[in-house]
Amino acid sequence: MGVTLYEPIANQPVIIAGLPMYNEEETIGTVIRRTSKFVDQVVCVDDGSSDSSARIAEKCGAVVERHRFNRGYGGALKTIFNVARKNNADILITLDSDGQHNPADIPALIEPILAGEADIVIGSRFIDGGNSVDMPAYRKLGIKVITAASNLSSELGIKDTQSGFRAFSRNALERLRFNSEGMELSLEIFEDAREKNLAIKEVPTVIRYDVPKGSRFTAISHGFSILSYAMISLSQKKPFLVLGLPGAGLLATGAAMGMRAINTVGDITDVTVGPGLTAAWIGVLGISLIATGVVLQSARSILRLLIVNEFGID
Repeated sequence: MGVTLYEPIANQPVIIAGLPMYNEEETIGTVIRRTSKFVDQVVCVDDGSSDSSARIAEKCGAVVERHRFNRGYGGALKTIFNVARKNNADILITLDSDGQHNPADIPALIEPILAGEADIVIGSRFIDGGNSVDMPAYRKLGIKVITAASNLSSELGIKDTQSGFRAFSRNALERLRFNSEGMELSLEIFEDAREKNLAIKEVPTVIRYDVPKGSRFTAISHGFSILSYAMISLSQKKPFLVLGLPGAGLLATGAAMGMRAINTVGDITDVTVGPGLTAAWIGVLGISLIATGVVLQSARSILRLLIVNEFGID
């Protein structure tokens, strides 16, 4: 697609809003009308919907890109980025189609980009001024765990890694690259942004959970896929933390079980080898994990040093 979506105004930033859409006929019209007040064009990616979402979106003035089958959140976002790049967007806003995000907060999201302070801006629930209406406690806990794991890997210190309400500068649009088709994309973007030294900022927003449908992703499937990605990424960047510390815990457990087995031997004829073998296996596994963590951490440090010396990239 190389056709311009609209005629840009001279000396004015081109702002596009992108909405992933999957069976959102109940809310999409309202979201588009509210969003259109703050952007030049709304682009909806119909990710294989079986209802009237696409038809309603077009009637409300949105440009609709269609996927023949459901690719997932990451797949929809890839299409949104491609459309924004081809139409020379200065700023891309991403938000959900279910009404959880408040389009009236768009000016606050784009302000740091217009001021040259950030390349990526996150509408955050968990900083001062932010909030989440009727958010279940288990979901909040899950987001906190995912965010903690992500920050251990990326060292960005982001408070709300799972907010889909984001703004991207032209610089970010041109430089960001990602592969994930699912919800893991929410973390992959931050990893790529860190590697490319893109500035990230959070601004407060309120995200609602009392909307008609809410997220179509279940807390378990959503959380498991993202947490798995976060832990895999963490194991690649900090292998000693992921492998060495659990290994130390297993070694300590094995030692404690071995001592207990020795101390409970009352009579030489009643000796059993079961507890002792279990303790030995646990201890060996612990030592193996510690050794693996140390080797991988050392290899990563050496490789990083070689890259810095050869290419000057840190």
